[in-house]
Amino acid sequence: MFIGHAAVGFASKAAAPRVSLGVLLAAPFLLDLLWPVFVLTGVESARIDPGNTAFSPIAFDSYPWSHSLLMAILWGAIFGLIVQIVLRSPAAGAVVGIGVVSHWIFDAIVHRPDLPLTPGGSLFIGMGLWNSRAATLAVELPLFALGVWIYVRTTRPKDAAGRWALAALVVFLLAAYAGAAFGPPPPNIATVAWTGLGGVILVPWAVWIDRHREVGTPAA
Repeated sequence: MFIGHAAVGFASKAAAPRVSLGVLLAAPFLLDLLWPVFVLTGVESARIDPGNTAFSPIAFDSYPWSHSLLMAILWGAIFGLIVQIVLRSPAAGAVVGIGVVSHWIFDAIVHRPDLPLTPGGSLFIGMGLWNSRAATLAVELPLFALGVWIYVRTTRPKDAAGRWALAALVVFLLAAYAGAAFGPPPPNIATVAWTGLGGVILVPWAVWIDRHREVGTPAA
């Protein structure tokens, strides 16, 4: 749920206005930023399997350290604690921690039953929304629109950069989503992993956007 995760990051600004958008987006994307590292180092495994689902050609064979529920909670606790210490705000830490765990919850909606509850466990979760491209789009696109709308209603631009850099980020995310939804399957899983690592650029991009916006209701 690529842009579904982004929706959580954007919407979280209303609950944690002191936290940078970069951190708020990093939280729901954290598991997907860890996953490429584990895949490229051989700790976890996946493969390209066209037709695995209607929406995604990736078969996630093993990813207990990045995508099990237990580890999602642990990663969320660590990230949330760091934010709590830096900002001296338990509330901000809680929002960020919940944002991390939301990734697993959203993935459980779209994935096949391949999400483990614990490393080494035998129970796997997945409701399979990705089995229908149309249903996936019908859920994710409105969710993304809602998340962006909440962020826009919570903040207002200080200058042109705050307005147009945000618009550029939204367009970039939608373009990347369209490529994943309608583009050809990737040549191999290493390409997917390296591309996933490139997603780190969203964090400084969002930090920069947030510095050119301020919390407050936009003028009518």
